[in-house]
Amino acid sequence: MNIECHGGKKVVGEIIVPPDKSITHRALILSALAEGDSEIRNPSRGQDCLSTLSCMRALGVQVDEDSPDSPPLEGGAGGEGRYHVQGLGLHGLREPADVLNAGNSGTTMRLLAGVLSGQHFFSVLTGDDSLRSRPMARIVTPLRMMGAQVTGREEGRHPPLAICGAPLKGISYTLPIPSAQVKSAILLAGLFAEGETIIEAPAPSRDHTELMLEWMGCGLNRSDSLTTLVPGVTLSPISINVPGDFSSAAFWIVAALICPGSRVRLPGVGVNPTRTGLLKALSAMGASISVNPLKSEGEPIADLEIASQELQGIAVQPSDVPSMIDEIPVLAVAATQARGVTEIRGAGELRAKESDRLACLAQGLRDMGAELEELPDGLIISGPTPLRSAVCETRGDHRMAMAFSVAALAAGDSTTIRDAECVAISYPGFWETLGAVAKG
Repeated sequence: MNIECHGGKKVVGEIIVPPDKSITHRALILSALAEGDSEIRNPSRGQDCLSTLSCMRALGVQVDEDSPDSPPLEGGAGGEGRYHVQGLGLHGLREPADVLNAGNSGTTMRLLAGVLSGQHFFSVLTGDDSLRSRPMARIVTPLRMMGAQVTGREEGRHPPLAICGAPLKGISYTLPIPSAQVKSAILLAGLFAEGETIIEAPAPSRDHTELMLEWMGCGLNRSDSLTTLVPGVTLSPISINVPGDFSSAAFWIVAALICPGSRVRLPGVGVNPTRTGLLKALSAMGASISVNPLKSEGEPIADLEIASQELQGIAVQPSDVPSMIDEIPVLAVAATQARGVTEIRGAGELRAKESDRLACLAQGLRDMGAELEELPDGLIISGPTPLRSAVCETRGDHRMAMAFSVAALAAGDSTTIRDAECVAISYPGFWETLGAVAKG
């Protein structure tokens, strides 16, 4: 499916962004391992999280679903809905009758690999063409160190992954790169291990898994760089309201900043500090964004308000990247409209996402007239540059499709976004929302 995005628009209105998919993944998996019934309110219904839901059901977990309400606000992504999860405890999952399909979701595959390593049965994890090309040695190596029996293509470097459950032991492991998925896979395996599991990270990364484990009664000790999990606990069930997804909100934040005359309100967005590096970067670029905290449970939440403003180029250091790894593409779009040079370093991990995001981004923005240099681990972007209409290839990557749509709003005439249906992976209803809030 191709989408035509018309330029010269402003973005105006209140937008309900989809629920956070990172939190939804973890809530589904951990509530299945709890002793008792959990309630997940406002879960993400993007394709990635539906893959996790399907896998948990295939592992014997009963998840009852209340349908979401109709869209409550102009441009909204839908009402909240609920999942009711009947927890089976740490050792209650059953051997699946078929291969577990993670679809396009690296989170599903990597986190479930940690859980399945400590089970008493055999399982196989696979995914679509994109996921089967993504690196898995980063989880296979530490899981094998814990005693897991994991095999896969190219000695475990790529899926499918075949896992024979085995007794696990705790390890002390230093992450080669700051990765929430790798950290989470090890922590989830650590629930089934004998002895402590200790993880040292070179820099902070998303801590949704740690927050949820603590909330459910797991013994965790955390410092700036070290996380220690003490096994042998029973996970308590949870009742959680999933906040709005900051990574989805990021596209509207940047669109409002770079399109003159824009003003957007984003209620109920998750603002976990391990996720909001984009806000710090935009503040350094001169943006003033209103963040109004709300009463929350577990995860910090706020209403965000943004209006169009002039931006200045900045230098993004490698230490800044983990807290905005998914927002780098739309930050690059903002940089095309900022005065001066924006230099992004330390983002080489973007080459191992759903697409090579650095290469895809560089090509698409160049086609739209941006002045930039592609680096092995980042981009150098000069601005402000008038953008022009173009045909943008998403390479089936949802974040590329949405980033190019934001660039298209600031461009002249009409820009074609190819394979635009991929946005459903994380943001069902994105194109409908764009049509509702983009004003001529």
